[in-house]
Amino acid sequence: MSQATPSIAPDQKSMEDIVALCKRRGFVYPASEIYGGINGFWDYGPLGTALKNNIRDWWWRQTVECPPIGPDGEPLAIVGLDSAIIQNPKTWEASGHVGGFNDPMQTCHQCKKLFRADHVSSMLREAKWAQSLYEATDGLQHPSEECAAAAEQWAKKQGKKLAPGIEESHKDLKVLSPQIVLEVKTAIEDPLFEGSHTCCPNCGGSLTKPRAFNLMFESHAGAIQSEDNKVYLRPETAQGIFLNYKNVLDTMRVKMPFGIAQIGKSFRNEVTPRNFIFRSREFEQMEMEWFCAPDDAPKWYDFWKHERMRWWESLGIEKSNLRFRDHDDDELAHYSKMCVDVEYMYPFTSPGFGELEGVAHRGSFDLTQHQTHSGTKMEYFDQERQLAAKAEGKSKDEIDKLSKYIPNVIEPASGLTRAVLVLLCEAYTPDESRASKLVMKFKPRFAPIKAAVFPLVNKDGMPEVAHNLYKTLRNQHTVQMDAKQSIGKRYARMDEAGTPYCFTIDGDSLTDQTVTVRHRDTQAQERINLDKVPAFLDEHIKN
Repeated sequence: MSQATPSIAPDQKSMEDIVALCKRRGFVYPASEIYGGINGFWDYGPLGTALKNNIRDWWWRQTVECPPIGPDGEPLAIVGLDSAIIQNPKTWEASGHVGGFNDPMQTCHQCKKLFRADHVSSMLREAKWAQSLYEATDGLQHPSEECAAAAEQWAKKQGKKLAPGIEESHKDLKVLSPQIVLEVKTAIEDPLFEGSHTCCPNCGGSLTKPRAFNLMFESHAGAIQSEDNKVYLRPETAQGIFLNYKNVLDTMRVKMPFGIAQIGKSFRNEVTPRNFIFRSREFEQMEMEWFCAPDDAPKWYDFWKHERMRWWESLGIEKSNLRFRDHDDDELAHYSKMCVDVEYMYPFTSPGFGELEGVAHRGSFDLTQHQTHSGTKMEYFDQERQLAAKAEGKSKDEIDKLSKYIPNVIEPASGLTRAVLVLLCEAYTPDESRASKLVMKFKPRFAPIKAAVFPLVNKDGMPEVAHNLYKTLRNQHTVQMDAKQSIGKRYARMDEAGTPYCFTIDGDSLTDQTVTVRHRDTQAQERINLDKVPAFLDEHIKN
């Protein structure tokens, strides 16, 4: 019996090969390709759409239809929502997106990071690498060869640890020019420096001139295009949930704590979309806002942190390829009290990790902002907490404080399209023993095609038996029938598509009513009764 293909480390996988497979087999296509494409946008082909839908349905099932069991041993209360992509523009004023995304921005030519122009000088003063570089050049006051040599020596030793973008952005470390060193000195020494220099706080590269930049796509609702009817494509799905918080409370008979979940498209005018579908301008999100009493928020933050990791592992991802990364204080959004990322070791980040999902403690910021801007009360009266406080003999002020509050929110927010990328990277397994030279080892539940049915040859009654089996299986699973080319080439096509099981009808099938089932991961084959195939597939696809 053939052995299972061993798992391959992410750094042994080529993103170029993965992207080529996605195009060749219909997972992901460049958008508008016949017109030369459009940067930051992608189309999902037949297999990619099926894979994305399988992930989406699993998230919805595990989040809304069959929510997790809470700390008290009872199922959580989570309801679904599908809000409009375009909301009243006041939504984005209240959330901070309009003001926060309209500042003059500068982009680094080297590491491509985007910075607010008024923050550059202060960030540079605070950067550990800037102070270290300043000390390494020993107070040299003017650009010189000596200064450049000192900067290069610093970059080779301390820089790689202190400046995340140094090694990647300055492959030839001599590009840390004397001018950069001088600008670092100026920023550190002059407290009135306004950031008109071109030095990147992340890597020391040159920055573009400050320019107005908005990450939100603008449009207009109505016949006349004017400032009065300007609208935005949503940059996140979360705000639609906050806008409907009161509606859900009034119509669904939910009580604290509870969640509202949503899957949908979001749009961000990214300066540098990159790494295939990792960072694009149109993407899909899977977000859930968990509303709870303020003093319960830390408990729920910890719960959702571990629950989300468990969910990612349920997709069949190697545990060693996943990790938590807590945000430092200077990384937190202005409204966030705590935030942790679930990270994955992508081939383009290996041996490092990249963001997959964020779990944020948003406090009461969003509901408070919408209460302030809309005039709609967002407070919640918690009768159970009121009764408990009375039973404990608390004062009236204490009872009121405990039972009437604006809920805090814990937000697990992940990208559906990024989940597709993770499963493509995780499944991609080079294997020289196969005709295809690779196999996509999707967990059967998420495979775009669950099974294929082959007549060994396209004659002698085999196509008819195969077709009858195909029609039976298609009622429950996504199945393909393929009678073209040699059996080896058909296996190769299914390996590239990630199909876990292939059923072959041969000459013996007509006499003993058995078929050969081929297992994708091991290439092992066994004979089973024809009438047992539906039950076999039902059982194995659950894995």
